Amino acid sequence: MTFNDLPEIQIKRHIRATRLKLRVEPNQIRLTAPILCTQKQIQNFIDQSTPWLIETWQKYQVQLQASNQDKTLPSALTLFNIPQAIQIIYQQQKLSFEWHEHSNTLYISDRHPEQYLKAFIMAYAKTHLPIFLEKVSHEINLRYGKCSVRQAKTRWGSCSMRHDIMLNSALVFLNQKLVKYVCIHELVHTKHFDHSVKFWAEVQKYDQDYQDNRKALKRSVMPWWWF
Repeated sequence: MTFNDLPEIQIKRHIRATRLKLRVEPNQIRLTAPILCTQKQIQNFIDQSTPWLIETWQKYQVQLQASNQDKTLPSALTLFNIPQAIQIIYQQQKLSFEWHEHSNTLYISDRHPEQYLKAFIMAYAKTHLPIFLEKVSHEINLRYGKCSVRQAKTRWGSCSMRHDIMLNSALVFLNQKLVKYVCIHELVHTKHFDHSVKFWAEVQKYDQDYQDNRKALKRSVMPWWWF
């Protein structure tokens, strides 16, 4: 794939924009620019971002192709902190979902199975991701404020100026090594609120494979029913 294979980039100037920002979605690419930004600055930014644009667009197309080929809800799920896959049974029942941890079986109501499967994942993520973040925080001795879990579209995580950390609920679909990298990444932001050389050096102290993990994150494909 080349730049010419990408869809036309939708450019929008916004009065509140302070920097150029690209956003790739499954069916379009958008660029937000400050009002006074020149066309040359915009084109230079696009040129510099071309490798990322191509890689991200390809990832979305793979996801769309997979979703078009198979719309069947899964019969099993592998989550980041469970060694064995959870078996899923869709059946008539009053509860939206019911997880029997001892048998590692998830029962989903067949009334709205996709909706209830998402609800289970969100509930699981909100319970287990903060616990995992706290564990990593103790391991590397970097403290943070509050932890929230959201169904974010463009970020795996974020850290605010107050050291509050947001984790993407979709992290539960990844292997634990990648989830730990995201936690380390955000915790290091409590010391370095940028992506400077010092920031990456600090990340490497706690994750020697951070570069490989970073690349693996970009290649991660989410289940079709999660969107």
